[in-house]
Amino acid sequence: MRKIALLLIVLLGIAHFATVVRCEDDDTGAIDEASDDEGADSDSDEEEDDEDTGTEVKEEDGVLVLTDGNFDTFIEGKDTVLLEFYAPWCGHCKSFTPTYVKIAKALKESDPPIPVAKVDATKATEVAGRFEVSGYPTFKILKNGKPVDYDGARSEEAFVAKVLEVAQPDWAPPPESVLVLTKDNFDETVNNADIILVEFYAPWCGHCKSLAPEYEKAAQELSKRMPPIPLAKVDATVENELAQRFGVTGYPDLKIFRRGKAYDYTGPREKFGIVEHMSEQSGPPSTPVQAAKQVQELVKDGDDAVIVGVFSGDQDPSYEIYMEACNSLREDYKFLHSFSSDVAKLLKASPGQVILVQPEKFRSKFEPASHTFPVTESTPVSDVQDFFTKNVVPLVGHRKQSNDAKRYAKRPLVVVYYGVDFSFDYRTATQFWRSKVLEVAKDYPEYTFAIADEEDYAEELKSLELSDSGEEVNVGILGENGKKFAMEPEEFDADVLRDFVMAFKKGKVQPIIKSQPLPKNNKGPVKVVVGKNFDAIVMDTKKDVLIEFYAPWCGHCKKLEPEYLALGKKYKGHKDIVIAKMDATANDVPHDIYKTEGFPTIYLAPSNGKQKPIKFEGGDRTLDGFSKFLEEHATKLSKKDEL
Repeated sequence: MRKIALLLIVLLGIAHFATVVRCEDDDTGAIDEASDDEGADSDSDEEEDDEDTGTEVKEEDGVLVLTDGNFDTFIEGKDTVLLEFYAPWCGHCKSFTPTYVKIAKALKESDPPIPVAKVDATKATEVAGRFEVSGYPTFKILKNGKPVDYDGARSEEAFVAKVLEVAQPDWAPPPESVLVLTKDNFDETVNNADIILVEFYAPWCGHCKSLAPEYEKAAQELSKRMPPIPLAKVDATVENELAQRFGVTGYPDLKIFRRGKAYDYTGPREKFGIVEHMSEQSGPPSTPVQAAKQVQELVKDGDDAVIVGVFSGDQDPSYEIYMEACNSLREDYKFLHSFSSDVAKLLKASPGQVILVQPEKFRSKFEPASHTFPVTESTPVSDVQDFFTKNVVPLVGHRKQSNDAKRYAKRPLVVVYYGVDFSFDYRTATQFWRSKVLEVAKDYPEYTFAIADEEDYAEELKSLELSDSGEEVNVGILGENGKKFAMEPEEFDADVLRDFVMAFKKGKVQPIIKSQPLPKNNKGPVKVVVGKNFDAIVMDTKKDVLIEFYAPWCGHCKKLEPEYLALGKKYKGHKDIVIAKMDATANDVPHDIYKTEGFPTIYLAPSNGKQKPIKFEGGDRTLDGFSKFLEEHATKLSKKDEL
């Protein structure tokens, strides 16, 4: 019995030992598996890291995924490839994905198959930059590596048809519709054209590159019109004489020519806008009126001066002078002309006279209701134009966003802000306050006076620090060089306005300047300029100042920052050279001559020409590029300093 018990104990021990060994083996296996998993994760991470730099091309739903790393290798030797540049966050890109997958499937089944690919432009920045991608999605068809813009319908059928067309062995891009002008063919071309749009450009100019595809598309469209309207371009860096002859100082500079006479182009800079604007420009600058009633309605209900030329017929020499005068001002005025005796009788005019009539709402006892100007075949065109510009604005007109730039650009401008409304129910109240302004305006002909709706100009009131004045009527003066002056809030009447205008005239009113606080320490290599110290730093006549106007959110400005800082360090030891920057979104620039139409905008304010700053137009925004600019234009940099 004792032997049996002993045997059982031994067997139990062996079983326990086997169990322990098996558990240890299991644990070891688990460790090994975990180690394998970690290795797999590591490999996966490495694959993700290599995704943008490797040459392997992945496929998602039949669409090939191209990156900076694999793009050139994949494209090499391919006859035709359809590309989509997209951004992961772009709603239009996401919506188009199912259609793009169908396009890829259809082109894959063509004979021969045509690859369809996509590029995440937020990651593949080198490739996106190469193709100047600025919006999403952007589509390009590559034909033997050269891009063909796709601007057709966003449908499967349209895409497939266009790609198959480009894929044909004998396909070639259509010739450029934009004419290339040089000194050899310029005069002959523009002198013989009833109307032609000419772009003066520089090959390195980013804005010119952005305009180029839109300009070409517009040229193609306008070439189909009857009669066609030609578009042309001049490389101003090569054709220096042409650029100087027409006062080209920046790029791109567009000008309309009519039989050799140049007029500034002020229209849009994209295909449809260019087409619409040039189509309008190709017609006559003045509209014919047959009935006196047409003129009466404009005078009764209009918002702007009514200008009518009265002539005996279209062969009248004065008619030709009038039309030529209208041509260059056609965007700023609505011109009318008539050969009707009824219209002449209404306006109390004789053939060969131009009549300018103010709308009824703007008439007053302090000014004539209309002005008359005689035109003969010997009258200078400039005299007719001076007549328009001198009389078009009434003594106290209605300043609006729509007419601000065209009618109220002259300074000083006295603006009275309140609830301006000329509709029937509110006209009496509007005219009540306007009559107070008229009493003062008649005594200050050197200033322009206007009323403006306070809601339309809420931001301007804010800049004048009058948003919370609590007054029903507020007054500001927009002075020379962008300076603003605000009347202290008080109950408005003619005497209060008169006192304010008189104080302004005597120089007793201080300007309002939007400004960040003055920097506590401004000893760095790049001086910080704000509204309050602009004159002290930038306008210092003892120093040459290079000033950058930037916006905190601007990507180009951020990219420029290290180069600009290096420039500041380079010239920190030059006491008469200042490298400076200003946040143009948070500060007023107190001088209009320093215009900022985009960011960054950079000017050199030379010591001897503060009112004639030199704009940095070069494409080389590097330390060397800026240094060369300073060496060329700075007045306080000696040859020894340059070395």
